[in-house]
Amino acid sequence: MQPTARPETVALPPVEPEPAVLVHSSADRRLATEHWLLATHPTPEQARREWSEPGKVALLPLGTLFSAVRLPGRLVLAVAGGKAPSRDVDALLDEVLEGGPVICDVQGPRYYALVPGSTPEKFRQALEEWRPLGVDCLGRGTYLGVPRVDAVEFDPQACASYWSVPMSSAATLCTPLNVARLIAAGKRVLEEAADES
Repeated sequence: MQPTARPETVALPPVEPEPAVLVHSSADRRLATEHWLLATHPTPEQARREWSEPGKVALLPLGTLFSAVRLPGRLVLAVAGGKAPSRDVDALLDEVLEGGPVICDVQGPRYYALVPGSTPEKFRQALEEWRPLGVDCLGRGTYLGVPRVDAVEFDPQACASYWSVPMSSAATLCTPLNVARLIAAGKRVLEEAADES
């Protein structure tokens, strides 16, 4: 699978809006996304303060508006054919997850695909098979370190979490089926590599 260009790097031709069509700028969408994410926090101002420090994340509770599927770096990198987080890996995730938002914690590395809040319950049975791979589905009772919505570039010097696939607008999440397909593909690639060695 060849990675495609990230949406924010592609120049699109201007579009003339139809009469009575409301057009939202990317700044408006980022602000709406930030407010939506902050709505999960019991004290949104605290999370906003955490984001004010460069490279820092806000700890947001999971299980209400969204949950997260934790994907170990080796699984994602096996599918992408990469050795470390990179723009190419990000582009592949963007394509495979159809623009669903993903956070990369470069310390692991680990990737977190944001999914609907009910996903941990729906994935309960599949998780038994996925846990040996290092996959987990995080929901109620769990907090996730979420970077600022404008932290969308991998910086190897910063070692900071970033949006591998940025959230395109508020409440836009990964489709659980796409995440499951990514996990299945990673499992297959890792098994094939183990058989060859």
